[in-house]
This record gives sequence, structure tokens and C-alpha cells, in this order.
Amino acid sequence: MEGLFGSSNWLYIILIGFIVGVLARLLKPGKDGMGIILTTLLGIAGALLAGWIGQATGYYQSGEPAGFIAALAGAIVILVVVGLFRRKRTTLPPR
Repeated sequence: MEGLFGSSNWLYIILIGFIVGVLARLLKPGKDGMGIILTTLLGIAGALLAGWIGQATGYYQSGEPAGFIAALAGAIVILVVVGLFRRKRTTLPPR
């Protein structure tokens, strides 16, 4: 697990995931409608995506964790992709 996130401490992974998720939501405009758990999972998934893309392009070595900025960029990419596939909610006109 240490190769993926830079630490094997779950509390550290959750804390960094939460910080990255919150910053990604602040930097991407629009309403995302996520709670604290989904925000944390967003940050963790952003770090995984950044690490995978970094290894695929040769920027990171195998087992090297993604940097904070790369994790933030990965989380923003995930937010954009989710926003593209999320249906727009229609509101009924007032009676």
C-alpha cells in the first residue's frame, strides 16, 4: 500500500484524500452535491488516477506515489467526467 499513497497509515491517506477532494471541489466551479465521504473518496481516487497516468506516461516510476498537485489534478478530472455523465435535474414550475 505504501507505493500507492506514500504511506501505509490509513488515517494519513484519508486526511490527504479529504484535503485533495475539498480543494478539487473548490477549484472546479459548479455545484457537486457531495458529502464528506464522497469528497474523501474523490481525493483518494484522484491520487490513484494521477499515479496511474504518471506511470503510464513514464513520469512516475513503478510504486512511486503521485504528488499532491497531480492528485489534485486527477480529482478535478474525475469531477469533470462525473459532471459530464450526471443528469441535469429538472425542477417543476411552482404551482
